[in-house]
Amino acid sequence: MGERMWRRTVTELSSYPTELDAHVTLTDQRRVRIRALHSREERPIRVLHARLSPRTRYLRFLSPIPTLPDALVRRLACVDYRRRLAVVAEDEGAGCAGVVALASFSAVDETTAEVAVVVQDDWQRQGVGTALVSTLLDAAEKRGFDRFVATIAADNSIIRRLLDRFGRVVASHTSLGVSELVFVRRRSWGNAVP
Repeated sequence: MGERMWRRTVTELSSYPTELDAHVTLTDQRRVRIRALHSREERPIRVLHARLSPRTRYLRFLSPIPTLPDALVRRLACVDYRRRLAVVAEDEGAGCAGVVALASFSAVDETTAEVAVVVQDDWQRQGVGTALVSTLLDAAEKRGFDRFVATIAADNSIIRRLLDRFGRVVASHTSLGVSELVFVRRRSWGNAVP
């Protein structure tokens, strides 16, 4: 390993957010491990995308893309733990091959981050999205972000309900079936995951 690559690896390992590691029992009693995605870790992204239904792909990417373009995978896997971060939920019994959900944030400016989440179809409505969004928003706030942007299909009522659990919409714009929601965290009931 070259000196430059070695330094980058050591820097990454020393900044990897181990505090995000968690084990969560879902409503159906399955267990998932939540962890931050390592920089340049592309496999979990590709594995998850391959398992999504066309409808779920459309709701997440606003397109029914059957395979993710390499450039998008590289962008999602390019994390720096400060301005761009992704967290995954893994089926505890399956390890990396068992990635069932992914949530990410990316800085828009110094106080605003764009967020996105996707959950594999057969794991939806079990609390994994709630656990991931809670972890992601907590991590973003610890890094100085207090406003969030989500771009979603206007008819994506599941994500709207999920975001409504955590945030209060302060601005929104809908055009051609796509909504951009700007929200801040709700503070009345704390950040506990139900």
